[in-house]
Amino acid sequence: MARRRPRPARTPRIARRTAALVALCAATIALYATLVPLQTTLSGTPLPLSFILGAAICAAPLLSLTRPRTAVAMFGAAAFLLPLTVDSALAVSAPWPWSVSALLTFVLFVGLMTFVHGARHGAYALVIGVICSLTAPLLRPDMVATPGSSASATAVLIVTSSVAVAMYLIAALAAGRLRLGAELTRERAHSALEESRRALVEERTRIARELHDVVAHSMSVIQVQASTARYRLPEIGDVAASEFDDIAATARTSLAEMRRMLGVLRTEDQTAELAPQHGIDDIPRLVDSIRRAGVDVGLAIEGGHAVAGADAAVQIAAYRIVQEALSNAVRHSPGARVTVRVHADPAAIRIRVHNEASPETPSDQSGGYGLRGMRERAELLGGSLRAGPDPDGAWTVDAVLPLTSAPSTPLPDDPGADLRATDKENT
Repeated sequence: MARRRPRPARTPRIARRTAALVALCAATIALYATLVPLQTTLSGTPLPLSFILGAAICAAPLLSLTRPRTAVAMFGAAAFLLPLTVDSALAVSAPWPWSVSALLTFVLFVGLMTFVHGARHGAYALVIGVICSLTAPLLRPDMVATPGSSASATAVLIVTSSVAVAMYLIAALAAGRLRLGAELTRERAHSALEESRRALVEERTRIARELHDVVAHSMSVIQVQASTARYRLPEIGDVAASEFDDIAATARTSLAEMRRMLGVLRTEDQTAELAPQHGIDDIPRLVDSIRRAGVDVGLAIEGGHAVAGADAAVQIAAYRIVQEALSNAVRHSPGARVTVRVHADPAAIRIRVHNEASPETPSDQSGGYGLRGMRERAELLGGSLRAGPDPDGAWTVDAVLPLTSAPSTPLPDDPGADLRATDKENT
């Protein structure tokens, strides 16, 4: 099948907010560049006042993004003073009290206030702008002395107010639609999260059901058969009966672990597990159970004070790593001597499980997830784990676990270096 050509990397697009801000700045500059000369040449406003009042009017939309109240006050003051500074001889023939540039700026200001800060702030800007424009004819009656100038001013006021009200309504509807879209997006995300959680709970429940119906049932049968072997088979000797008792005890322990795991998987039960978890102090009993199975195991635990101060999660991980390493040694290297060393210092707990080359061919050559599980346990706590064969055919598992769940000091590149140096004297 033909391979698809890799798509060229797309250049990142400008964010919408950045593009809108750039467009607003460009519109503000354009309006200011047209308002000042037109106000001076057509309406006769002195140039310094045109610069100052025009800057106040045109800067109000930009200021409204961060300081809406200050922007409303500044725009209202400038909109109130600018029509009063015109020359009646020139302004009669020009749009008054709003020039075209001032009208567009007013509409832009009302739309921004409504869209960004809500309908109430937009209504303040609209009402204040309209009131300021209505007071201009009262303070400058000479601008409406003739029927023509009065009709022109009335038309300008009507057009300005109508366009501003239309912009206010459009901005309010657009803002409401965007808010509704954002709410729908959040609801969809929340629904997707709940769906994923429900699927996770169902999957965990299914796994728990399979474990209960298959694995737990088989372990129960093993435990019952081992417990009743001495009564069902009277011809077996005391040694064999003791072995069956050990098998039954191991099966009971496995069933207890299975029930604990089922309690974790079945989250709908909402019941807390009160039985204590295994820790480093339980490793000797674990090693004794392996020894009873006929395996030569050496054990050394050093730094008892530091071990006692380790977190519960670290204690559990240490026990499980040793348990899995011993299980792998027994399964894959039958008849080989195994050495377990747990060394605790003020920074970390170092674990080394070493088994010699097996004189026998292992009966179980199938792969599993033991090494991956041990490595995941160590890495989740901020530690590390290495496992692999030695040149002489032996196998070594080296793990480093910080005393707390989050490592405070860097871990060494070779976690078992300091353990190998004194391995001989402990074996």
